[in-house]
Amino acid sequence: MDLTQDGFLGGRVQAWQPRDGYRAATDPVFLAAACPAKAGDSVLELGCGVGVAALCLMARVDGLVVTGVERQTPYAELAKRNGLEVVAADLTALPADLRQRSFDHVIANPPYYGPGTASDDAGRDGALREETPLADWCAVAKARLKPGGWLTMIHLAERLPNILRGLEGFGDITVLPLTPREGRMAGRVVLRARKGARAPFRLLAPFVIHAGAAHTADGDDYSATTRAVLRDGAALPFV
Repeated sequence: MDLTQDGFLGGRVQAWQPRDGYRAATDPVFLAAACPAKAGDSVLELGCGVGVAALCLMARVDGLVVTGVERQTPYAELAKRNGLEVVAADLTALPADLRQRSFDHVIANPPYYGPGTASDDAGRDGALREETPLADWCAVAKARLKPGGWLTMIHLAERLPNILRGLEGFGDITVLPLTPREGRMAGRVVLRARKGARAPFRLLAPFVIHAGAAHTADGDDYSATTRAVLRDGAALPFV
C-alpha cells in the first residue's frame, strides 16, 4: 500500500493514510472538535479508519483514554501505526472484552452513501458506502456508553431523519448544520445526543465554513472560526 503522511490541526497531528482510496479530510476534524470530552474521559470511536478524528480529539483534550474500532484491517493497522489503540472488528460483532467496557463518549463518522455500484478501491468503498444500517451504529453506541454518556456523530444532512429514528433512549439531542457558505443548504450535520437524558431537541443555527459568497482567490477561504477549528484545534461551538 502506497502511503502519505498528512498533517492535521496545523501539523500538530500527523497521520499515515493510503495515497489512493479513502483519505481523511475535514469531516473527522469537525467530529473531534464537536465531542464534549474533558480530561480523564474515555472515548470509543466506531469506524475509526486511520484514526484522524481520535488523534485530533486527543490533541485538543489532554488525558483521554481513546479506543478505536475499525473493521478494515489495513486501516486498523495504520491507525495503530498512527498511535491509536485499535480493535480490528466489525462494530456489530465486538469482542467480548470490549463489550464489557463502557465509555463516557462514543464518536462516529459512518459511511455516507447507500448501497450501489462498488468502486475499484475496496478500502474507499468500505469507508464510504453503507453496509451496516445507521440504527445499528446508534444501538452499539448506546450499549457502549455509560449512563449520561455522549454520542457525537457527523453525517450527511439528508440522513438526519435516519439517525434520529435510531436514537431511542437518548435525549438532549442537539444538531448543528454545517453549511459551506452563508445562505447555502447544509451538506453535513454534527449531532450530539446524551444517553438517558430528557432535555428537549435543539436545532442550532448553521455553522458557516467559508467566508464570502463565493471562492474568489487561490488558497482556502475559511472563516476565522473554521480556521480555529481546523488549524488550531478549537472546539466546534455548539450554541
